[in-house]
Amino acid sequence: MRTISKKNQNYDLNLNMGVDRLYNVGRVLSLRLRKLGIRTIKDLLLHFPSRYEDLSSIKPIVESRPGESATFKGKLLSISSRRSKNRRMNITEAIISDDTSTLKVIFFNQPFLTRFFKIGDTLVLAGKVDFKPYLGRYLSNPVYEKSTNPLSPHLGRIVPIYPETRGISSKWLRSKIKPLLKLSSKFKDPLPLEIKDSLDLIDFDEAIRQIHFPDFHQSLKAAIHRLAFDELFIIALRTEILKNKLRSLSARRMRFKEKEVTSFVKNLPFKLTDAQRRSAWEIIKDLDNTRPMNRLLNGDVGSGKTIVAAIAALCVYLNGKQTAIMAPTEVLAYQHYQNFVKFFQNYDLEIELLTNSYHLSSKNNIMPKNKYLTSDIIIGTHALIQKGIKFKDLALAIIDEQHRFGVKQRAQIKKNNLKGETPHLLSMTATPIPRTLSLALYGDLDISILDEYPKDRKEIKTYLVPPTKRGKAYDFIKNEIEKGRQIFVICPLIEKKERKKDSVHFTFDFDSRKAAIEEYEKLKNSIFPELKIGLLHGRMRSNEKEKIMNQFKDKKLDILVSTSVIEVGVDIPNATVIMIEGAERFGLSQLHQFRGRVGRDKYKSYCFLFTESAHEETKARLKVIAETSNGFKIAEADLKLRGPGEIYGERQHGIANLRFASLFDYRLIKEAKTEAEKLIQTDPRLISYPMLRNKLQQFEKETHLE
Repeated sequence: MRTISKKNQNYDLNLNMGVDRLYNVGRVLSLRLRKLGIRTIKDLLLHFPSRYEDLSSIKPIVESRPGESATFKGKLLSISSRRSKNRRMNITEAIISDDTSTLKVIFFNQPFLTRFFKIGDTLVLAGKVDFKPYLGRYLSNPVYEKSTNPLSPHLGRIVPIYPETRGISSKWLRSKIKPLLKLSSKFKDPLPLEIKDSLDLIDFDEAIRQIHFPDFHQSLKAAIHRLAFDELFIIALRTEILKNKLRSLSARRMRFKEKEVTSFVKNLPFKLTDAQRRSAWEIIKDLDNTRPMNRLLNGDVGSGKTIVAAIAALCVYLNGKQTAIMAPTEVLAYQHYQNFVKFFQNYDLEIELLTNSYHLSSKNNIMPKNKYLTSDIIIGTHALIQKGIKFKDLALAIIDEQHRFGVKQRAQIKKNNLKGETPHLLSMTATPIPRTLSLALYGDLDISILDEYPKDRKEIKTYLVPPTKRGKAYDFIKNEIEKGRQIFVICPLIEKKERKKDSVHFTFDFDSRKAAIEEYEKLKNSIFPELKIGLLHGRMRSNEKEKIMNQFKDKKLDILVSTSVIEVGVDIPNATVIMIEGAERFGLSQLHQFRGRVGRDKYKSYCFLFTESAHEETKARLKVIAETSNGFKIAEADLKLRGPGEIYGERQHGIANLRFASLFDYRLIKEAKTEAEKLIQTDPRLISYPMLRNKLQQFEKETHLE
């Protein structure tokens, strides 16, 4: 295909034109750009920097200090090139001077510079100043440019650094993006003028120009602020539209039977915490309403969400209706089934378990093959919303660890409900959600928080174990087993080395079963040959998983080696130690979830974080887990380190890839929410704002909100 010449590259261009039409791009480079999600000129202009280097201030050479990175401007006094002694490297040495001093500059493997630079050229160079006794101070392998270009995209300014791929550097991207910024005026601004004026936001095209090549620090700040607002505003709009849809639905009112519910709570073998009582009452009030409940029960590990869910199910049963409980894994669904059977052992109600692998009932061990569900409480996996399932009279759906259960799934449950009514919805999560995150991303949900533990819940001592102390940890584990206790061992993904030409790349093998099998064999054959050890991973059949879990629960196994399949909900009161291999490969919130598998009884419990990493940054991150048991503080730390998508799962929960917005900027989140509420109140279908409507549709497509 014909490319547009350098002379004419700013003419006849439009945002939808392919990047292969640009000067000196062509097929090979356009294929590389595709790896960055860049196909068109519009994509290129929306390929935003990931960070910046401030090379805007020129430092006098006399002020150069070893170890500092700085930008210098000086006249070239001399330049020469030579081979190193082992002849594996070419070294180019130059000397520049300004009005204050001279400075040696060393370039590696760039012999062409002796032809590119001429004595007397004025150069701008940015890099790190090093020092060696035989060389003195010198600038090591700097970024360089002749100062003949006062509008250089690479030096003498705040310089953007972009996400890169092989063969596509930030320098190359800067040289292509800068001349195309004239096209930024072609972008249509989706934000209504009244919102921009009210919040003093710059125009979208100005934000595009300044985010790439900011004139000043304040210009960059204004661009980031505008683009951050846009991200939060789209999320807030989506939230308000969801809330509007829910307001138009109606549900069956579940009358509060105070006497019966009070009797159930009094007869429990434990006392509810104040947080459990408060949350249960919030749910009961929601159920006693014709507007469908849409509530998230957010409780830290071990805070007792299951009994609160059981109280909600009891309210529904007392009204003669059905409750469905959906869990993310068969292991957790089976455990919920066992717990609910125990809770309601003195009640004449039927509890049913339905997964893709088996179908059980508390009254009949063998269930009929048809999928007409008549039990009072039905527990299962996603099998509950598959086609062909029919509920007799469903009034409440409880979703465990699936709190972005969308409108489409709710519609499917309504469709599967023979009475055709919308069920109340209670979502539950054991991953604590910081306040600002809940406001920004879960504004369509009412939230109940379990922020305290049952009084008999023991603190779990957590230790970061270096390789040198692994033996002592094994001795401690053996001692705990001799006391009659049991141990969890969690395995990460396997890290593999892949050699590609001259470099080594590390990739993760997503079949974590291999890591678990290797650990199982090591512990069984070398470390604890005298102990009974079991293995659990996600690719085992359901009956195999059930058998292993029952063996562990019945104390027929001393150690259970597992993948992250036991991350959520698994309850083994006799387990007192959880040993996590390769702890640096897990997020903080996930480690906190693992830790919650122990400390569930009267015994003192421990969590050992094993890591082979010597990085101080890794140690500092893992110390967060070792030093606090507060899940909300841990979630905030994880949010800052990794972002929401990594913690809560982008595809599952519809969390946008926030490039500019901070989920700790409470003020901006509130502003976005307020403006979205006002807009949806006046125009609920965004008829007058087609660009916003299109942007919202694109957002839903990219983030899989449903």
